[in-house]
Amino acid sequence: MGPMNDKSQISAAASEHRYRTNLQGEVDGAQLYRSLADAEPDPRIAEVYRRLAAVEEAHGEFWRRKLEGLGKRTTHLRAGWRTRALGWLARRFGPEFVLPVITGLEQVDVGHYDTQPEAAAGGLPQAERSHARILAAIAGGPKGGLPGSTLARIEGRHHTGGNALRAAVLGANDGLVSNLSLVMGVAGAAVESHTLLITGLAGLVAGACSMAMGEWLSVNSARELYQQQISTEAGELEQAPDEEKEEIILIYQSKGLSEKQAKALADQLMANKDTALDTLVREELGIDPDELGGSAWAAAGTSFCLFACGAIFPILGLLFLSGDPALWVGLAASGAALFAIGAGTSLFTGRGVLFSGARQLLIGFAAAGVTFVIGRLVGVSLGG
Repeated sequence: MGPMNDKSQISAAASEHRYRTNLQGEVDGAQLYRSLADAEPDPRIAEVYRRLAAVEEAHGEFWRRKLEGLGKRTTHLRAGWRTRALGWLARRFGPEFVLPVITGLEQVDVGHYDTQPEAAAGGLPQAERSHARILAAIAGGPKGGLPGSTLARIEGRHHTGGNALRAAVLGANDGLVSNLSLVMGVAGAAVESHTLLITGLAGLVAGACSMAMGEWLSVNSARELYQQQISTEAGELEQAPDEEKEEIILIYQSKGLSEKQAKALADQLMANKDTALDTLVREELGIDPDELGGSAWAAAGTSFCLFACGAIFPILGLLFLSGDPALWVGLAASGAALFAIGAGTSLFTGRGVLFSGARQLLIGFAAAGVTFVIGRLVGVSLGG
């Protein structure tokens, strides 16, 4: 009886741990959707978030009952740090700022319940996949439904939203690692502190300008391409309206409308050339004519600032000190920033904070170490 009791205790302990993990995940999900609802200015989208939160809360109650069935207490749980951080970012910068991150994490966890028999018996795997059906139910409601762009925003597919959070973290990381490597490479050649400072400042400005120009060219080229495509579509609409009308019919038939419904809708759209062009641009080309990928100047300015923010850390010590103490301060500041950036990446990777921070720290210092060794070898060689 002893071994059997031991196995039962181990099984119960494993089940309890799994139930509590699942419960924490549902608490996090519900809180995150509530935060998005509070930050969302569009009441229709906010209602979607509240309904998604209600689904997560119902799942949480499911796991609370499972724990109570084991005779375990279920105290009030607080959302995890990642959820609180994403909620703060959504309130500060708007839901679109974090939607791609949330969507990515949802995709990673979509099959989490598939291998859990209790979850399968309770219908949780299907319920987790039913969020799209909830959106469709609201879209067909009495308020007239949500436009396609709204659904795209909620699903994290909005063309202009992008992954701003990821870009911000990686942009700062580029500046930090590149300038740290540059400063340490020159330091390896045993140059004076003021030379190091000039080198670091030059690296900061040159790198930030390069990033800004590259971003400006990228966004501006995309805008010009979009404008050319829209102009071409407008010409085709003017010269061959029947063919363009047929395209609209085919588009809406592919979305599930009958041929009769699609033709009636196409007739309505073609009555106004501007509306017809807007529809073709959005549906056929996948372009939002109101935004065209965003502002090239705003993208350039953002890239400049992000790179500069990262690149300043390696030269912090050189701004106030000289010699080895200046280098050590710069290394310490860079190490702290590298760890913080690594921790920031865990927001959209789902990995642990310590693992992500330590990995980023190791990679950044490895790059700096390589350039330091090369600088030392070159310095010795040139010094004769």
